Amino acid sequence: MKNIVIKEDIIPNIESILNLYNDVSWSAYTSNPEQLKDAIKNSLKVWTAWEDDLLIALARVVGDSYTIIYIQDILVLQAYQRRGIGSKLLEMILKKYKDVRQIILLTDDTDKTISFYEKNGLTPVGKYNTVAFMK
Repeated sequence: MKNIVIKEDIIPNIESILNLYNDVSWSAYTSNPEQLKDAIKNSLKVWTAWEDDLLIALARVVGDSYTIIYIQDILVLQAYQRRGIGSKLLEMILKKYKDVRQIILLTDDTDKTISFYEKNGLTPVGKYNTVAFMK
């Protein structure tokens, strides 16, 4: 992670945000740029990773920071993936919220994402004899 700087609670400009989300094909978020920027701005906590002026990663958390947090987004530009940036962001989240009772994350059901999160210490909800619902 040489030359990469992680910053807390910096809200990038909308162009940088859209570049990152579009790069990883999260187009459901980019259809309403102002809503996306407001969502990031109103998050409980935001971490961003930068190489010079280029936003290369973003992670954000929502919740009450006492009983529950929800890891909403962890994105890394494709050209920077597999360098430990996502793992470092997740490590920072888990360290900051180590005393929170429930840490929840919803993600794509792919081998790549499952492997990443299990490698970083998260467990699928089914292994807790629970079920998740969404609408």
